[in-house]
Amino acid sequence: MGTMLERFFRLDEHNTTPRTELLAGLTTFLTMLYIVFVNPTMLAEAGMDRGAVFVATCLAAAIGTLLMGVLANYPIALAPGMGLNAYFAYTVVLGMGHPWQTALGAVFISGCIFVLLSVFKVRMWLIDAIPPSLKLATSTGIGLFLAVIAFQSAGVIADSPATLITLGDLGNPRTLLACLGFVLMVALDVRRVPGAIVIGILTVTGVAALLGLTQFEGVFAPPPDIRPTFLAMDIRAAFDVGLITIVFAFLFVDLLDTAGTLVGVAHGASMLDRQGRLPRLGPALLADSSATVLGATLGTSTTTSYIESVLGVQAGGRTGLTALTVSLLFLLALFLAPLAQSVPPFATAPALLYVACTMARGFASIDWSDATEASPALVTALGIALTLSIATGIGLGFLAFTAIKLLTGRGRDVTPGVLVLSILFLLKFSLL
Repeated sequence: MGTMLERFFRLDEHNTTPRTELLAGLTTFLTMLYIVFVNPTMLAEAGMDRGAVFVATCLAAAIGTLLMGVLANYPIALAPGMGLNAYFAYTVVLGMGHPWQTALGAVFISGCIFVLLSVFKVRMWLIDAIPPSLKLATSTGIGLFLAVIAFQSAGVIADSPATLITLGDLGNPRTLLACLGFVLMVALDVRRVPGAIVIGILTVTGVAALLGLTQFEGVFAPPPDIRPTFLAMDIRAAFDVGLITIVFAFLFVDLLDTAGTLVGVAHGASMLDRQGRLPRLGPALLADSSATVLGATLGTSTTTSYIESVLGVQAGGRTGLTALTVSLLFLLALFLAPLAQSVPPFATAPALLYVACTMARGFASIDWSDATEASPALVTALGIALTLSIATGIGLGFLAFTAIKLLTGRGRDVTPGVLVLSILFLLKFSLL
């Protein structure tokens, strides 16, 4: 077995061992296990069957991670992406009123486009055409978007007819438990405890069960039925003109997430070449895009590469054997369905807020001394958070970037790709 693993994953070439790779895979899995609790809770808000989404989440993560390990030999894990699942549930379905089947169709189409972009090798041209400040702002805006949903789910904020948003009931036990969970997650993560987010979720759930605030369903059981979401996407409805920007938003964020995660993890593992480029980029992007298509088929929102994979790299993971380990563990997680059913929304709210905090770090890299870069970035981030729409925030940011650059005599910074996208967004806002 050791010889077979060595030949397939080239362990000696990457200066690693099977034991190191297995431990690295376990580390990565524990840091992202929270998604099997969070994703079903969020998509259930959109009317999807929670048990079926749980199975789809585990399978999408397992298959996508397996593809990454086998095709690209990278220690990178995949799962339904945070932010995109919120956009799916709270904006596309609840906000715009589209059926969740149509939203799945939009995810499926975006994944197919991503596959084509990967096959024909135009994906990096698109990524490079996007200004760095808008890339960072998109990530930060999605983080703020998640923070708003987290505060709402925890009861920290509430509706207000006068100010739109006001302070919620901080004396509510559910709100207090959510706050406790967030503080616990941060403290554990600072102390480098593996699975800090999962521990926080399970701690809040356990205390809530003892207080009678949620019903404990158990821990292990056979996986639920996936048929309520399997092949349920409505592709024909997703081709509607009004859904073009939704498909674009899924594609745009998946492209940025994947490129950023691949480069970040590869840098941590010293896998970049002398020019700072990522070897085997094509197979990695193909694995990611294929995972999105398969995830939509199973019944979940966009599947993408997880930056939590860097923790597995820090634990020594260097090859696809780490990814294979994560994949097998996600298959085992299928039997945790009762535990996932026991987790209430206010227990996953701290996880959303903590992920939001990590995504907001992008703002630190923006050049705030250059108003032509900082202003569009802020417009993008606030647009995403306040409209609860990734597509709208990105569109406002592109328009602000193009207009400010042209009016300040810095039109050379407006690439053809940015100009074309700005015109399309202008037409969308004015005509649609």
